[in-house]
Amino acid sequence: MAVKYISGGESHGSRLVCILEGLPAGLKVSSEFVNAELKRRQGGYGRGGRMKIESDRVEFLSGIRFGETIGSPITLSVENRDWQNWHERMSAEGSPFGDKVTNARPGHADLTGAAKYNRSDVRDILERSSARETTMRVAAGALCKIFLKACGVEISGEVLSVGGVSGDKIKNRIDEAKALGDTVGGIFEIKVSGVPAGLGSHIQWDKKLDAKFAAAFMSIQAIKAVELGDGFLNANKLGSEVHDEIFIDGGKIFRKTNRAGGFEGGMTNGEDLIIRAAMKPIPTLMKPLQTVDIATKLATTASKERSDTCAIWAAEVVGEAMAAIVTADAFVEKFGGDAICDTLANLENYRARLARDFGL
Repeated sequence: MAVKYISGGESHGSRLVCILEGLPAGLKVSSEFVNAELKRRQGGYGRGGRMKIESDRVEFLSGIRFGETIGSPITLSVENRDWQNWHERMSAEGSPFGDKVTNARPGHADLTGAAKYNRSDVRDILERSSARETTMRVAAGALCKIFLKACGVEISGEVLSVGGVSGDKIKNRIDEAKALGDTVGGIFEIKVSGVPAGLGSHIQWDKKLDAKFAAAFMSIQAIKAVELGDGFLNANKLGSEVHDEIFIDGGKIFRKTNRAGGFEGGMTNGEDLIIRAAMKPIPTLMKPLQTVDIATKLATTASKERSDTCAIWAAEVVGEAMAAIVTADAFVEKFGGDAICDTLANLENYRARLARDFGL
């Protein structure tokens, strides 16, 4: 068994959809919680004009009946309210309407995507590669959060810095970038608490849970670096300064530090999971960079559309969602159960064995 999802839809298409598979039956869910998570994704200082148009709300199309999962794939849908302004340019049928986008943005999927898929209009690439796609990650992640909460797991996150500064200076840094027609990135941290030791495995490369987390976070648009625990900092220290020593008191094993970020040998070790990600500045600049027009092959400036100055708070919410999806998958793989009562019973037995036999 596994928790997995697939999404579809374009940034300015009629709607975004997602199919989430693998959650056990009998889990009580709420569109209210999903909508609250979607609203969080749209917030944060430095967001652009589209956030004033869209007010994302989820619709459950399958897999949920009377507020409970029924074991079948869950289909989620979010309408794009801006579709009314784009239905001619993004029509699934009929003749092309509107000007083509041919001046690819540096730092975006535009140029490489157009070449790979042989598209003369960069819009065919930017519509799907847009971070608007993460709407459905957050929707799917919200349901996984509900499942994990039933398992005693909580996921939280925070923005650590923006454009190299932290604390009260962050808003000033964003304002400065906006005044210059520029953008800024940042670093966020996700914490997963309540996970037992032993999720994931050391026996094959594709079973290592830390690798799955790294891949999931790197898949988020604009994320260019991921560390688990004090990953980069640890590289500059001696082993005696890095490894989390193991102690025992009254038969209970514990650690005083968590520099490993809750992972050892590709498995959870019972400590909080700590994942940090670095987001590069958004490629759409109001003061565009130099590029080439793919139609004329002449030098020009990059295209610009309504965009954000900084989207690090949105990225943090997406990070929580990806952490929830990966963690939920690990729980379902480890504890199984077609019904949530069976999953929780298996989890309870496992936790009891770890405490009895290993003091964990």
